[in-house]
Amino acid sequence: MKKDFGVQPYLFPMPTYMIGTYNEDESVDVMMMAWGGICAEDMVALNLEAAHKTVANIKARGAFTLAIPGIDTIEESDFFGIASSNKMADKFERTSLHAVKSSRVDAPVIEEYPLTLECSLEKIEDEPYGLRILGRIVNVLADDKVLDEKGKIDPAKLNAFAFDQMQNGYYAIGEKVGQAWNSGAGLMKRD
Repeated sequence: MKKDFGVQPYLFPMPTYMIGTYNEDESVDVMMMAWGGICAEDMVALNLEAAHKTVANIKARGAFTLAIPGIDTIEESDFFGIASSNKMADKFERTSLHAVKSSRVDAPVIEEYPLTLECSLEKIEDEPYGLRILGRIVNVLADDKVLDEKGKIDPAKLNAFAFDQMQNGYYAIGEKVGQAWNSGAGLMKRD
């Protein structure tokens, strides 16, 4: 038996991404988002409401960073999702996080976030179903602490967390449970 929930945005896991931009006074703005992700080899898509200060900043600067927060920053990251820079000018300063200017795009890199995509604005699509911002990935920065012995990013070391749209929770992710393009390979063979 299955229960019918109607039309809901119920997918799990939902990502938790942090969008970093600069305000017009050069102060740092960070916003948590869950509706977006990779949409091409070198592109990200952000589905946002047009009224966000972050959207105005992206339009003005033509750039943003997109970072994956770790569990160690869950308090600050959640705060960035509930506080609005339209109403709270010192939003970033209220946290203990640190930002440096990206050397590739006009946006901040938050030092405590272990993985950051530096992105240039490619296109803004204002559709009846919502606003989509497309960004071109110009570089990926990863903290040494999340690299494996071969120098590759180890997702387990990110200590990332996912958002649960159904009960508004956060869930730790990171345990590897299979190998992509291999775990199901046995089903390719038929006698």
